[in-house]
Amino acid sequence: MDIYEAVASRRAVRAFTDRQVPCEVLERVLCGAARAPSASNLQPWHVFVLTGGPLAELKKRAGERVASGDPWDEPEYTQYPAALKSPYYERRAAFGEQRYGALGIPRGDLEARQRAAAANWDCFGAPVALFCYIDRDMGPAQWSDVGMYLQTVMLLLRAEGLHSCAQMAWAKYRTTVAEILKPPDELILFCGMAIGFDDATAGHPRTGRAPLRETVTFVQDEQAAAAA
Repeated sequence: MDIYEAVASRRAVRAFTDRQVPCEVLERVLCGAARAPSASNLQPWHVFVLTGGPLAELKKRAGERVASGDPWDEPEYTQYPAALKSPYYERRAAFGEQRYGALGIPRGDLEARQRAAAANWDCFGAPVALFCYIDRDMGPAQWSDVGMYLQTVMLLLRAEGLHSCAQMAWAKYRTTVAEILKPPDELILFCGMAIGFDDATAGHPRTGRAPLRETVTFVQDEQAAAAA
């Protein structure tokens, strides 16, 4: 698959089939993703991959927490600024409208939105879950390295005909994840990732992207600008 095609076809899939993913494919993807860039080659990611019985047990325990109304775990990092300014606030709002609108959920129906969000903890039915941790001592530069690593994983999954959904929601049930994975105390759970074959019968709305002029500034000399 051409790299541009992989980028264009990558999307957050929230409905997977139960078709199993061969272990050798996952190993090939993760071996390739190890080439992702990181400052001074620190490679600050720590990855766990769950399938089969262990994943089923995690889904069961998370589902029990959802059903009992158990509150979320205390966050170990801030996902969004407390006051999200423009244009980020509008982009986030538009995403919510599109996602829940596609499910037929009105804006004010918070209970229905919570039910839809609960599908996160079933990994949207995916047969593979990846969990990415980072050392507590690491700073913003290393967190960005982890982001580049995860993007590389997702693009290589597309090259294998697979889809994914990065899930920061798992940080809200980090203690349940830790019961299964038993990670060292010095690690923070950044996110999970559902991996598998997408359910083509489910609607997968594509979110739009800001025009290039909103996010990119070209700084050129006058001759180059005129040629463009």
